[in-house]
This record gives sequence, C-alpha cells and structure tokens, in this order.
Amino acid sequence: MGVLHTPNLHQGSVEEKRQEILAYFQQSFDTYESLFSTLNSDDAFYQRPEKLRHPLIFYFGHTATFYINKLMLAKQIHTRVNPEFESLFAIGVDEMSWDDLNDNHYVWPTVNEVRRYRAEVRRCVSDYISGLAFSMPITWDSPMWPIIMGIEHEGIHLETSSVLIRQLPLTYVQPQPLWQHCDESGDMPVNQLVDIPGGEVQLGKPFDAPFYGWDNEYGTRTAKVSTFKASQFLVSNGEFLPFVEQGGYDQPQFWETEGRQWRDYKKAQHPTFWRQQNGQWLYRTLTSEIPLPLNWPVDVNYHEAKAFCNWLSANTGRRIQLPTEDEWYRLRDVAEVDEVLYDDQWQIGLQGPASSVPVNKHGRNGIYDVVGNVWQWTETPIYPLDGFKVHPLYDDFTTPTFDNKHNLIKGGSWIATGNEAMKHSRYAFRRHFFQHAGFRYVESEEVIKVNDLDYESDTQVSQYSEFHYGETYFNVPNFAQASVKFAAKFMAGKRKVKALDLGCAVGRASFELANHFEYVDGIDFSARFIKTAFAMQEQKEIRYHLIEEGELTSFCIRRLSDFGLDNVADKVHFSQGDACNLKPQFTGYDCILMSNLVDRVYEPAKLLASIKARLNVGGVLIIGSPFTWLEEYTEKAHWLGGIKDENGETLTSTDALERTLGRDFVRLEQPTDIPFVIRETKRKFQHTLSEFNVFERVK
Repeated sequence: MGVLHTPNLHQGSVEEKRQEILAYFQQSFDTYESLFSTLNSDDAFYQRPEKLRHPLIFYFGHTATFYINKLMLAKQIHTRVNPEFESLFAIGVDEMSWDDLNDNHYVWPTVNEVRRYRAEVRRCVSDYISGLAFSMPITWDSPMWPIIMGIEHEGIHLETSSVLIRQLPLTYVQPQPLWQHCDESGDMPVNQLVDIPGGEVQLGKPFDAPFYGWDNEYGTRTAKVSTFKASQFLVSNGEFLPFVEQGGYDQPQFWETEGRQWRDYKKAQHPTFWRQQNGQWLYRTLTSEIPLPLNWPVDVNYHEAKAFCNWLSANTGRRIQLPTEDEWYRLRDVAEVDEVLYDDQWQIGLQGPASSVPVNKHGRNGIYDVVGNVWQWTETPIYPLDGFKVHPLYDDFTTPTFDNKHNLIKGGSWIATGNEAMKHSRYAFRRHFFQHAGFRYVESEEVIKVNDLDYESDTQVSQYSEFHYGETYFNVPNFAQASVKFAAKFMAGKRKVKALDLGCAVGRASFELANHFEYVDGIDFSARFIKTAFAMQEQKEIRYHLIEEGELTSFCIRRLSDFGLDNVADKVHFSQGDACNLKPQFTGYDCILMSNLVDRVYEPAKLLASIKARLNVGGVLIIGSPFTWLEEYTEKAHWLGGIKDENGETLTSTDALERTLGRDFVRLEQPTDIPFVIRETKRKFQHTLSEFNVFERVK
C-alpha cells in the first residue's frame, strides 16, 4: 500500500516536517476509510460483531472526533466541528465493565452524515497543520504533538477495526483490491525449541526520543534475562490443530481459572477465526473464508495460548509457557531487529498482503517473526516503567490498564503501522480479547506473579483517594460527605429518583448520594479517577500510598464498608465524560451536584447552559467552587467571574452564576462556605473554602 513511516520528529526543517506530517495525516485518513470500503452496505456499519464493543459506525466516526477533542483540550482550536458527534463518538471501549454499551442510549447518525463529518475534520486538521506555527524538534509540549497523537491513534483503530470486520458475517463484507489476503499456504513447518543466550535488556525510551511514543513507553527498566529456549516459529494453525482435535478446549486441567470462565461463557471449542464445515476446517481472513492454512500463525487470545502451553507441557514434560516481555526483548536483540521496521524483512506495516503469511517466511538468525505477522501474547501484565508519567492530553490511554488484567502483546502484526511497529511499543489487552494476535512459546524458569490489587502509585489519584476516603485533618469534616449532607436538606419533600455527581473524581460523593437517590451517575473527565471509583465499587476497597516526605511513603487500605456505603454501591454508575459536552442520555435528574468543577472546565458558561436540559423542573442544582480561576484550565475570556464586566464593574463568580443561569433558575439559599483539606505530604496540606450555591429549576 506504500504506507508512510512514522516521522522522525527531530530531523528536518519546520517546512519539511510540516509537509511530511500533512502527508502522513492524509494517508492515515485515506487508509482508514479504505478499510471501511470492505463493508458492502450501510447496514454493516451498525453491526456489533463483538458484544463488548460498539457497532462499527462508532469507530468510523471516533478517529475523526479524536483530533477535534484533543485539539480542543490542548486549546489549539476554540470551535468544534460538530459538538454532538464529538460527544457521541468520544469515548471507546477499554473493556472495563463501566463502559455503557446499552444500545438504547445511542442514536447513531447515518453513514453519509459521518462521511461528511470526516471530510469536515479532514479540512480542519489539514488547515491546522498548514498554518501552525511550531518549532523543531517536536516534543510532548509542541502544538503539533496532538496531530501526531491523532494519526497514531487512528493507526491503532485501523487494526482494531479490522479485527471487528473480520468477525462480521461474510454477508456484510466484500473483497477490495487493497485488502487481499496472502495466496501462499501449505503444510506446517515442524517447530522446535532453539537456545536463546541470556543477557541484559534495556526497556523504555527517553523523553527526548526522536519518534512518537505513548506514555507507557517512556521511562527505564534494566533486566537480566537468563538463558532460555524459544520456539523457532510462531505457533501455526497446524501445530495448534492437535490441541483442538484432542479435546483441549474441554479439558479444564489445561485452563487457568480466568480462562475456564471465559471458555465456559463463550462455549469455545476452537479459535474464533476457524469454522468447521463438512469435516473441513475453514479460516476467516478479512473478507473471505479459505481452507485452513496450516502454515499460517494461529489467532487466539491469551487464555487459548496459555491453555496450549499447559497442554504442551503435559505432553512433553517440559516447562512450557509464554515469554515474558523481558524475554521478548532478548529475542529481538538476538534476531538483531532494527528500531524502525520498514523493510521487506518482516510482514508488518501493510507492506505485504492484508493477512498473515506462513510462519517460516520471515526470519533472521534462525528465529522467525520476532516482529510482524501477528502480535505475540506475553505472560507480563502491563505495568509502568520507572519514570512513567501521564501525558496531559490523554490520561486514559494507559492508566486504566494498570490493573494486572491487561497483558502485553509484542511485535506488531501485518496491519500494525506507525508507532505500533516500533521497538518500544507497549500495547496491552484484556486476556479474553482478540487482536491479530498469536503466540510463540518458551521453555523458561521465569515466573510472573500477578496480584489482583495493586497499591495506587499515581500521586494525584492517591491524594484524591485520601481526600475522599481518608483521615480527617484539622477537624475539617470529609468534604464529599459534607457536600451531600448539605445538598440533601434541599431535597426534602422533593422527588429523589435520579442524581448526577458531575466531576465526581474518585467517587465518594456519588456513593453518598446513593443513600438518598435510587440511581446515581458519577461522571469525571479523568479516566484515572473513574478507574479508582470503579475499583472501589467493584472490589469494595482501594489501596494507595501517601507521601510522608521525599521517597518515604505510608500505605492505606480504605473500604466502602468503613463508611456504611457498601450496601448502596450498586445504585451508582460511573462514566468518563467531558462535562461541557456530555452525551444526551445523561438527563432526567432530580439533583445535580457539581463540586469544585465549574472553575476547572474550559467553557463554564456552556456547561451551565446545558444543565437546564439535564435537570427536571423542580430539580435542584448545587454548585460548589472556590472560584480559583486559572488560565491553565479556563481561558480568561471564559471566566464567569473574578473579572471586570463589559461596563468596567466588578463581577463576582457568585453574581455570575445567577446571571448565567438566568430566569430558569431561582436561588434557594444564600451562598454557604464548606471547607476542605487535601493532604499533599505529612506536613503539607491545602486548606480551602468552597462556596456552595443552590438553585432550583423553575421552568
């Protein structure tokens, strides 16, 4: 397909790099739309081939909205292309159970409407690139970074969307010239274990690396890898076939507990891209079925790969398992794989057929497909490298996966482009999910220990966990509890069915509201916060550490039962969302609580203007804020108060709230200050007063 490479962000002049990035963006947009040309009707866009993911129309729109949402967040543009679409298509599925996939909540636009929207975004982003003032090199803080982020994000969805299309019934797809599968197939090669000498591996890329990276790639790790043996080839369909035909899917001793649960739920009997007809095994490519190619790699999830390794161990008496991430890096070093993978040595980056190829086709130094063909499952759950930090434009890219439930896949696949094809790429999926992923096995003594609960290491999340669930400091009552207690007195004698905690952070006020309402939505922009709130709801406890001084920390465990909230937790529904651009289903509330939010959004007036449509007549709106307006969060032109108005008169935020809400709301009580304390270290605290204003919607 002539796919362009991910650009070197340090080399070249500004104008050279501008043209390179513009071409890279246009190619990414074209390739993504080309993939959807394999759907043969508009009806195909509304199918959900995987129950835990959105229909394909979502992914068709999602990658375009990503550019606009990130440029808005970066304050590089100030006008949306289509606010409705940029809410509807904003948040995908990271396989977390709080992802709301109830079809009743979504009214999907037509395919042509999304095509027109994509064309508008193409023009907007192309104009942005063409007119942007930036300097070289391009780094995390560059105004060009969100564009590279958007392109690489689209590359990820190019692959994940192709997996979904591959799971559609054949009646919904059609062959296309650019998406033809490999025409080589044959008998499987005999796999064998080869010796891999031990050595030291270096993981992580420096923050000044010349190529784009996701947050989890940055940092450092040095590891010593002992000598081990690795399969020469990826496991082929032919090698996996005896496991299937000897009843491996029905033998529980080969399956881990989590794997047995998945197998029983899915009633799986063979790999998802296999089908048996008249005694013959068929194999699903992107748009067709062919006789099972025995010498192509098998496509499986982690559970199937792990069960095969256990089966092979039992049959050979060897300790067979999946490689760790460290061992994969050692394999890569032994195979002398270059940093950037754009040559015909490997089946990667859409440089060959739009499918897997034989497992004995691409190799070096006696090891085949160290990169490319299909991703390779590892034994290693993703974890942060030393020095990890979240990029402020995409705080939910990695942190929701630091839960020991997402295992790393390595090496890329035939459709892995851009950053996916780089040495330092670290992508992880839930163990039951499918990619174009297979595996190789190793004979190794390495043991990976997985804990279900980790201590939270994100400093801000730890501070907020203590703020919501921790100790009382300086005799100041818990703020979340005090806020809801204050709000509850205004609900006396009113309908108390549904409440919204907007800007819920790590969730304490949402749980407190559930003591008073039948249904509570807790929404926050930060996936890190929502992940913690959901963990408290699901596991009934969270663990985190607090900074004492310097590197010294103390560890905390907090439980919902400590606050008498465990019995109401199931009434709360947590979601990630942009308060200024919420999805339309968030409506019909009897009470909306916004604690310390209004001075932290990019357009507070827009937020307040949208509240009327979400609050029932007679419903109560409670707004608490210290009104610490900062241009870091809200451009000065959008500050509600704390300014001189158009007549040069002082405009306080309190008065501005009434002015902005207008005649649809009446004030129920004069402003009330509620104090709060946030612990930063053992000897450093923030002591703040939040002013609470209460209004009733009257029309």
